[in-house]
Amino acid sequence: MHNSLRDRRTEAGLTQAELAEALGVSRQTVISIENGRYLPSLPLAFRIARRFGLPIEQLFQPSEEDLG
Repeated sequence: MHNSLRDRRTEAGLTQAELAEALGVSRQTVISIENGRYLPSLPLAFRIARRFGLPIEQLFQPSEEDLG
């Protein structure tokens, strides 16, 4: 799974800590999502997308391996 969370966060001028607080998660969770080590739950992915005013598919794109 690929994501553009880091780019969206920096464009919005947010630190990882600020985004984590807004989402109700730890800063480590934001770091892990940005680095592709953690896939957010569907509710969290929707909260992230809503925070940036984007459809979820503009933030998270499946890789070829994810599609089978």
